[in-house]
Amino acid sequence: MKKIVVLLLAGLSITACMSDADKNAAQSKKNVDFYTKVWEQVINEGKVNVLDTAYAESIVLHTLPEIKGIKDAKAYYAGFVTGFSNRKFTVKRMFADGENLVKHWQFTGTHTGVFMGIPATGRTVNIEGSTIAKIVDGKIVEEQDFMDNMSFLKQLGLIQ
Repeated sequence: MKKIVVLLLAGLSITACMSDADKNAAQSKKNVDFYTKVWEQVINEGKVNVLDTAYAESIVLHTLPEIKGIKDAKAYYAGFVTGFSNRKFTVKRMFADGENLVKHWQFTGTHTGVFMGIPATGRTVNIEGSTIAKIVDGKIVEEQDFMDNMSFLKQLGLIQ
């Protein structure tokens, strides 16, 4: 009996002694797995409704203009799904530190539908960018994308 109690206490103390670094690493991995799955489903599979549960109600997309709330954030990404066929969103690499995450991505597709008010051009785009995101309690609360908008507009044939 004494051995069982000692083993039980030892097990509990090891679990309780999990370092902050270990907890942070575990949270980072969980967030990377979650975030990868969300964007695979939203863009590649066209399942924009996944954002209903992936986003926090108070989601903020730092764009021009800034987008707040699930409804408007979903509409923003739905534009990519309805505006482009042959979509392929690839996460090239991703890094996380607890609730903060950065991904380097590539988006390709053919502009065959209306995208943010721009009629279809039939052109193919291939653009890379990065996103900084924050995930709290299993929900995406904030995102900011960085990409070469001039190159994107040139590829669409909207500017020289």
